[in-house]
Amino acid sequence: MSGRGPPKKKSGASPPAPLPRPPARGRRSAVSRTRSQPSQDRADGHDQRVHEVLRKFRIVFKSSVQHSRWVESHCGVSAPQLWALSELAKRPGLRVADLARTMSLHASTASNLLDKLEQRRLIERVRDRADQRVVRLFATDAGLRLLKEAPGSAMSLLPESLYKLPDKVLEDLDRAMTRLVANLGVKDEGAGYEPINLP
Repeated sequence: MSGRGPPKKKSGASPPAPLPRPPARGRRSAVSRTRSQPSQDRADGHDQRVHEVLRKFRIVFKSSVQHSRWVESHCGVSAPQLWALSELAKRPGLRVADLARTMSLHASTASNLLDKLEQRRLIERVRDRADQRVVRLFATDAGLRLLKEAPGSAMSLLPESLYKLPDKVLEDLDRAMTRLVANLGVKDEGAGYEPINLP
């Protein structure tokens, strides 16, 4: 029985290919990073717009508050009261409902505002001669003098700024504000007919 040695390796045979290395945990490939970048940019852009709009809301509301305080310190009446007085000076004989529509207020809010003006003898209520049920509103001489001495516009800051906008801008703004109000989880619908600063 002839002894056989271990089988000889075939010459020229290549070693087995190494197994692929698994990707390191927590690291993304360059391809995935490239694909996720646009979505991250969109998120960052959205956040930026939210912050910009929020800052502008703060400017609008705080400027309205400061303007009302400035008017009251110079004229002794609030900005909404001064606006109401100016409307009666332009259109003597308005009814409370007419004034409420002009200022986009509840009739009860307009009436309370007028009470304060009447207490200071800046306006007067006069019953219509033809129909005693109808009450007309008039600015008194004292009210007219106050208007002449009032610095700047008699209209409240925010309404005056809105009136200066062209119709197209107002339409776009109205649509955007309607969507914003719809997104509010808690809302006071009645606040739309009250001054930002109650008189």
